[in-house]
Amino acid sequence: MFVQSNLKGQTLLLVDGSSYLYRAYHALPNLRSPNAEPTGALYGMINMLRRLRKDNPAQYSACVFDAKGKTFREDWYPAYKAHRSSMPEDLVQQLEPIHRAVRALGWPLLMVDGVEADDVIGTLAQQAEQAGMKVIISTGDKDLTQLVTSQITLVNTMSNEVLDEAGVKQKFGVPPGLIVDYLALIGDTSDNVPGVEKCGPKTALKWLTQYASLAGVVEHAAQISGAVGENLRRALDFLPLARKLITVRTDCVLEPQIQSIEASLAMRPEAQTELLDLFTQYGFKSWLQELAAAGVAGPANGASSHSVAPVLEDAPHYESILSWTQFDIWLEKIQTATLTAFDTETTALDPLRAQLVGLSFSVEVGHAAYLPLAHRGPDIGGESAQLPRDAVLERLKEWLQDPTKKKVGQHMKYDEQVLANYGITLAGIEHDTLLQSYVLESHRSHDMDSLALRHLDLNTIKYVDICGKGAAQIGFDQVPLEQAMQYAAEDADVTLRLHHALYPQLSKEPGLLHVYREIEMPTARVLRVMERNGVLIDTQLLAQQSHELGTRLMQVEKEAHTLAGGPFNLSSPKQISEIFFERLQLPVIKKTPGGAPSTDEEVLQRLAEDYPLPKLLLEHRTLSKLKTTYTDKLPKMVNPQTGRVHTNYAQAVAVTGRLASNEPNLQNIPVRTAEGRRIRAAFIAAPGSQIVSADYSQIELRIMAHISGDENLLGAFARGEDIHRASAAEIFGIALQQVSDEERRVAKTINFGLIYGMSVFGLAANLKLSRDAAKVYIDRYFNRYPGVARYMDETRVRAKEQGYVETVFGRRLWLPEINGGSGPRRQAAERAAINAPMQGTAADLIKLSMIAVQQWLYQGVRQTKLIMQVHDELVLEVPDAELEEVRACLPTLMGDVAQLRVPLVVEVGVGKNWEEAH
Repeated sequence: MFVQSNLKGQTLLLVDGSSYLYRAYHALPNLRSPNAEPTGALYGMINMLRRLRKDNPAQYSACVFDAKGKTFREDWYPAYKAHRSSMPEDLVQQLEPIHRAVRALGWPLLMVDGVEADDVIGTLAQQAEQAGMKVIISTGDKDLTQLVTSQITLVNTMSNEVLDEAGVKQKFGVPPGLIVDYLALIGDTSDNVPGVEKCGPKTALKWLTQYASLAGVVEHAAQISGAVGENLRRALDFLPLARKLITVRTDCVLEPQIQSIEASLAMRPEAQTELLDLFTQYGFKSWLQELAAAGVAGPANGASSHSVAPVLEDAPHYESILSWTQFDIWLEKIQTATLTAFDTETTALDPLRAQLVGLSFSVEVGHAAYLPLAHRGPDIGGESAQLPRDAVLERLKEWLQDPTKKKVGQHMKYDEQVLANYGITLAGIEHDTLLQSYVLESHRSHDMDSLALRHLDLNTIKYVDICGKGAAQIGFDQVPLEQAMQYAAEDADVTLRLHHALYPQLSKEPGLLHVYREIEMPTARVLRVMERNGVLIDTQLLAQQSHELGTRLMQVEKEAHTLAGGPFNLSSPKQISEIFFERLQLPVIKKTPGGAPSTDEEVLQRLAEDYPLPKLLLEHRTLSKLKTTYTDKLPKMVNPQTGRVHTNYAQAVAVTGRLASNEPNLQNIPVRTAEGRRIRAAFIAAPGSQIVSADYSQIELRIMAHISGDENLLGAFARGEDIHRASAAEIFGIALQQVSDEERRVAKTINFGLIYGMSVFGLAANLKLSRDAAKVYIDRYFNRYPGVARYMDETRVRAKEQGYVETVFGRRLWLPEINGGSGPRRQAAERAAINAPMQGTAADLIKLSMIAVQQWLYQGVRQTKLIMQVHDELVLEVPDAELEEVRACLPTLMGDVAQLRVPLVVEVGVGKNWEEAH
């Protein structure tokens, strides 16, 4: 099954339907409908599925049942499940309504002939994990614990149990990677798979702890004494088959039932009319009352429950504009419309290199038009002749640049950039559905296909449907005109419908509306300018650095080979593990889910404190990343037309509101290493100009002081004191001038650690102290800053009640796992609840600063350019003639964007390159 790469970061929720229908049947009393039909299992399944969907928001899902007939395991072992009695008749009667209910609740239902539900789940889970998705499996079956990884979690709605990797280890004594070995030894009575006689969980755990795996137990079987040892030796011939039977397959063929996760498993809204019929037939009165209260015509859950998107009674009407007569008709429509949905179709994702292929418009839901301009397929010509692009743009230019002609689009920053390639400055951008979704539900996906499915219950035409994928993919300009028209016109129509669904929700929330109108929409305009400005790169300096890094990498590799006692691949975890733990006998810090010694980053950091080889490997990884990501790659990304590098700022990615930079990522260039700082030196000013860096000082600590209202923290900032030195004085009970550098370091670690939710254990590890000593420091801190402690306690409670926290400006930061996640994930959500308001407020402040600075530049018709935004820092390219004015005005411009209880301090640096200025 093919899984698309754009699923990364999304969630797949899989339900073991076969497990739950039996459990629901046995757990609930003998419920009956008004017609005396059995309904206990049906009621239990509906209740469980609704709860799962509420507690575990997911973009994709499936409820999986066993199909009728034999499976491959019965061919391997005829006695497999042979002891099971036939399904109770009362449960048989509920199967059809259960399947009907599953579909009406919006869940894709899966039954694959010849494949057990466990194997369908295992295959889907691995496919999703490989695509970078988070997977939640709802089951009561212990066999599926073998699937648990860092991305795959089990939940049991019957017992409220959540099992991640740590949870599996805690419950069974072995990690997920050893569950199959564990079950093979003790047997699986539910599936009629015998294990080793008299070998219970304690014995199995003892053997696996001693011998590491089932293979190790078998290898040492002759050494195990007593009756249980005899039983083990008698079972040796069967154990490989037992293990095979218990192993969940992850490579099953699921076609044609499932074409892909995206195509087949998208979570849908509840079909309320069908649920109304179902609830009426089976007498579920309380659920009928819920439907009556909500109104059957509206969606039933999630953010879309308030959507007011128009419902189409007839099929949409789309058309191609192929004559000047049609053009004039549509020009009149958009000239007189109060709002026009507008979209571009192009040749590339990079907007600065993209060429315009066509435009689409919609002024009325269900009606849209596509204006092809540069198609070159075989169907172009004759009656399908296109209007000339230059002539069309000349006639449309006035409307496109008119700020009174209001427009709505999906990700309009891209359309702005494309039109700028043709000398057109797009104006009148009133709304952007991408940003509406981002402000409303930042924790979810915001692409048009996902939004249409979530808010309109509409499966849109996908780009790959018309252009293909992989090596066979064609450009949009080669798509047959009829297909291109359906796709492009639908984009405009759906954008208009999404606006009608999303904007009313924003309008009901003053805080969210402020963030959308006053922060996100203006920020998009500034980002368009910054991206187009680009940044000048010294390619010769990068080439020199690349050579030096390559030389050092070879030297590091040679030194590593010497320390290891021979050559090896420095990028091979397997070879590194063998050298570390077998040849050099280094201590095992932790193990992988499969039970092998880990060599991940954390392990290398710990070992590097005492051993030279791990330290060299860390250096090799750092230098290699710098070389491949920056010194080698950046020169290749210089735009030949501008001579500059132009990053893309993704505005609707981070839940906190922070911007993300990509192609290239300019926000992750290391600043704490000499090599990283040297790369920043390659970001240079044009002749006759300087680079100016304006950076908020200790912004998140200042926001903490503002939000918490702690008097001691506010006082320290008001007096302009070094906040870390002031904190040290408070913690250690000494005068400010008596604080040593070490005491300041401790205070600084606590200040920043608490912002990011650092625990006593984390602080102890960071400062290399005992946990008791770390606890004393934290207790002292909270005693001296009680407002901070109060803020943290109140925020945790509020986050659990609401499911979100807010920034100072009203941005809503959703925390889906604050109540429903696993133990570690819930704890992470609690830490995020503390940090998110500060990080989110900092993100809002820097966006407001960008807006203020760009407006100031426009007003003075200055030649200074905003060229980068990196976290809390703005970077500008400033002509020498404007340098003193810019340097003097930036602190005030940025410091006055908000009035907090503490002053906003901005540090300004100047240099010929970014490193000098920062």
